[in-house]
Amino acid sequence: MSDDSSLFTPAERDLIRREFCQRFGQDPSLAEGFFLRCWRTGPKAGQPKVPKAMEGLIARGLVEVSSEAPNILGTRAYFTPAGLAVLRLLLQDRRAMDPERFGHLRRELELDPPGEDHAA
Repeated sequence: MSDDSSLFTPAERDLIRREFCQRFGQDPSLAEGFFLRCWRTGPKAGQPKVPKAMEGLIARGLVEVSSEAPNILGTRAYFTPAGLAVLRLLLQDRRAMDPERFGHLRRELELDPPGEDHAA
């Protein structure tokens, strides 16, 4: 794994981009984690629906599902300290994670000072 973007699979990078891109004018926070719906019926009722791309993150100890009981809508999964360290490396790869689109994550992980603009 020589370059920073290879620390995550392409599917994992896509999941991170989708989950943490701006929505409805709001920048999602890493502290909010990934939203996971829960199975309503069947043998997995009440358990979180873990996307395929997230399974590897969990298996490698980069993400963990919240231990809190799910509510009616679902539960959350969060980056572990190891996951945040790897994410920090990914965010430094400008080709993998556009600093303009994901500047809020860079600021949250203190890679950039508050208010820094990457348009230049």
